[in-house]
Formats: sequence, C-alpha cells, structure tokens
Amino acid sequence: MSSAEPVFQQEMHTLYSDHHGWLTTWLRRRLGNTFDAADLAQDTFLRLLNKPRGFDSFDGARACLSTIAKGLCIDLWRRREIEQAWLEAVAARPEAIMPSAEHQVMVIQALLEIDAMLSQLPNKAASAFVMAMVYGMTDKEVATELGVSDRMVRKYMTQAMLHCMELEAQHLATHLSE
Repeated sequence: MSSAEPVFQQEMHTLYSDHHGWLTTWLRRRLGNTFDAADLAQDTFLRLLNKPRGFDSFDGARACLSTIAKGLCIDLWRRREIEQAWLEAVAARPEAIMPSAEHQVMVIQALLEIDAMLSQLPNKAASAFVMAMVYGMTDKEVATELGVSDRMVRKYMTQAMLHCMELEAQHLATHLSE
C-alpha cells in the first residue's frame, strides 16, 4: 500500500460523508424515485473512485458530483426510453410470434450497446449510420438529408462501422474471459 492510499481513502470518506446525503436528495427530486436516486448516488461516487479528481472547494466538489450525476440521469432516461420503445414494439406483435423473455433481454441489451456506440459518435456520423442501416437510405439520400457530400457520408459510415467493430471486439473479449 502506497503512502498516498490512506490520504486518498480519507479524502473519499470525507467527500462521501459531506455530500452523499445532499446528492441523494438532489437526485430524488430530479428522478422522483428514492431507489433510483440511491443507485445513481452510489454510481456517482464509484465514478470518482475509478477516476479520482481533486476539488478546490466544497462548492467545486458539489459541482463535479452534480455534473457526473446529471450524466448518469441522462443515461438512465435513455436506457428506459430504449427499453420502453422495445416493449411497445413487442406488445404490438401477435402473441404467436412473441419473443421469449430471454430474447427480449438480449435485444434490449443489444439496443443499449448500439445506443452507447452511437452516442460516442459525432451527431452527423450517428445520423448517417441510422439513416443508412435502419432506414435503408442511399449515400446520396443521406448526403442530401445531412447537407454534406456523398464522400463525407462514406467517411461517417466508416467511422460508425469502426465503432461497431470495436464494440464487437469488446463483446467477444468479455465473453472469452468469462
């Protein structure tokens, strides 16, 4: 154990003690749910444990915590929106072709991974990918829609496909290590 570890542990303990209650209350007001607020407060502090930061003031710590928590709220809302859209699509199907619960979970997980991948891309690259892959638009149609050249659309698609390949590589690595 390095000499910096006890100092870091004490700083995290103080940060948690000073701000956890405030952050949970702040999140509860924002989310309207005590359980989600508690989960996201914990996730916020876990992010700080994984990527430590120094704070120059009490207000600076709260500003950082609220910024991290806002991002986690957006992620939560986005996940729920995707899940709800899938559940609505499944509910509209005849019962005879209803996917199994396991299949539904797999599809939701895949949709969340794709959403995470798309959120890492610039907006136009993500839009080009969705227009081409989901709506079947040609490069020319996508270019017209985005107000860019056909060549730029191909660049966006290459960028998106590279992200897809990276996602697949991560997925494979995860399953191979299990």
